[in-house]
Amino acid sequence: MIYFDNAATTRVDEEVLKTFVNVSKNYIGNPNSIHKLGFASKKLMNAATTQVADLLHVKEDEVIFTSSSSESNNLAIKGVLKAYPKRNRIILTTILEHPSITNTLKTLENVEVINLKLDDNYHIDLDDLKEKLKLDPVLVSIHHVNSELGIIQDIDTIGKIIKENSKAIFHVDGTQSLTKINVNLTNVDLFSASAHKFNGLKGIAILIKKEKINLAPLINGGASQTIYRAGTPALPLIASFAKALRLALELKDESYLKVKEINTYLQDELSKIESVTINSKKDSSPYIINFSIEGIKPETMIHKLESYEVYLSTKTACSSKEDYSKSIYLLTNNLELSKTSLRLSLSKDSTIEEAKEFIKILKDNL
Repeated sequence: MIYFDNAATTRVDEEVLKTFVNVSKNYIGNPNSIHKLGFASKKLMNAATTQVADLLHVKEDEVIFTSSSSESNNLAIKGVLKAYPKRNRIILTTILEHPSITNTLKTLENVEVINLKLDDNYHIDLDDLKEKLKLDPVLVSIHHVNSELGIIQDIDTIGKIIKENSKAIFHVDGTQSLTKINVNLTNVDLFSASAHKFNGLKGIAILIKKEKINLAPLINGGASQTIYRAGTPALPLIASFAKALRLALELKDESYLKVKEINTYLQDELSKIESVTINSKKDSSPYIINFSIEGIKPETMIHKLESYEVYLSTKTACSSKEDYSKSIYLLTNNLELSKTSLRLSLSKDSTIEEAKEFIKILKDNL
């Protein structure tokens, strides 16, 4: 099997799975119970929280565990709006955001959503950002790495500009960046990420909320891991998140070099195929390659490749069922490219041998 759909989800690491099973078996107490089983569970939860905080260079009380990046993104956006009712209800974002951002923004009432301009490489136009910050928005919400094309935004520079020119809160969707490229949260107020993107389990994610930022919870109830999200803490998932994060960060640099080599090979070979157009930019994340095949519906190619046990995707897994990529169409104004795009996404588990076999199978089916 050749699995090139890692931007959707990755294989679970065996050590992460062992942690989940061990904690599930041996820590049965609710972390908020006052007996010794609850105390043992709370001690482990606090240790896992501390580990995550240390790995990300933030404070322990800045770590909020959630069920998914989608929940984290919703909490960031809606939580800020509720916590700052007197600020201008203006949010700056881009046309390239994940559906958990764009669709959430569509549901908001009495909120003006303004898309920032992008340059020729699909990076945020910093002059336009400075100009639009004059509107005094309550929030700027952007991705670090775009899930469809792999476009990397310079969140450090963007964060500095926001801090120097406004009171706006800066939220970053880091779902496709954490453990893959360098992440500096110094100038970021809110940061979302999910474990299943770096060989962790589905159902556990984080929202980093800097100490000075106010946030209203979406889920209310009794005591939990944090005041910002009620519910019984999912201790086995929390412990497994900490394990997955540590393991992935230990291998980050090694994995990046390996994936970069595979990406270079794939782009070189794809560029030799006359009917193929590579949509990703040269400075995009090496973990994602988006390309279009002229005259072939992506669903047709997906199912052809599937018969060889080769797996990739048409666009981001959480996007709507429309027959074209909105992101690519908005960027290129080319309906053909947007209707025929495919996303190939790599991980630390990908190999150059798989890449070579993929190119051979692809050519045989064109």
